[in-house]
Amino acid sequence: MITEAIVLAGGFGTRLQEVVSNVPKPMAPVNSEPFLNYIFYKLKKEGIKTVVLSLGYLSEVIEEYYNSSFNGIELFYSIEKNPLGTGGGIKHALENCKQNEILVLNGDSFFNVPLQNFYQNHLSKNADCSIALRHVVNASRYGSVETDLKDRITSFQEKKEVEVSGNINGGIYILNKKHFIENTPSGNFSIEQNYFQALHKTEKFYGFPFHNYFIDIGIPESYKQANDDFKEFENLS
Repeated sequence: MITEAIVLAGGFGTRLQEVVSNVPKPMAPVNSEPFLNYIFYKLKKEGIKTVVLSLGYLSEVIEEYYNSSFNGIELFYSIEKNPLGTGGGIKHALENCKQNEILVLNGDSFFNVPLQNFYQNHLSKNADCSIALRHVVNASRYGSVETDLKDRITSFQEKKEVEVSGNINGGIYILNKKHFIENTPSGNFSIEQNYFQALHKTEKFYGFPFHNYFIDIGIPESYKQANDDFKEFENLS
């Protein structure tokens, strides 16, 4: 059973500034609660006991709100003194993790993946890294991830100006701690470019598609949608 997670909550939220400007993006209020609360509700339900919050921009807002625990989950903080990128932030946060396989989630999206099933898929492949994938009608905003018939990742496609369907990176990963630390640079780097794209052809990287509810609040339109959807949060699937 996987019980530790890293939540990436250090982004600036540039595209959301016109709607939410005084808090980090994961703290954007959704029906009078920080968006991050809903991620914690999901993690608690799935058996996660410890979360390391990877923070940067306005980190004190998150620390002061949650302190050392929330909803029965023990919280630790990994704070970037200088920007470390998505990869460097994870690598810094891993210093607080004890398990060999670590769940990583983006703090500005919600993907209702059955996390323990995802973990079992990861173990069954003896994967170095697994990505939860979500099929969408228009993948142009995100870029897409292609896999073979055995779920092994074969390519990462860049964002396109034309609308095209495909599996996107759903912002939930399981990383082998040792493999990630040994195969990534120090300092500021991107997990997408310097780990996923750089190593998927030679390492055991897998993508598992799920069709559950997904939303990314990175733009005002989807942020508004989250406020509507999460009124029925318990029924999302």
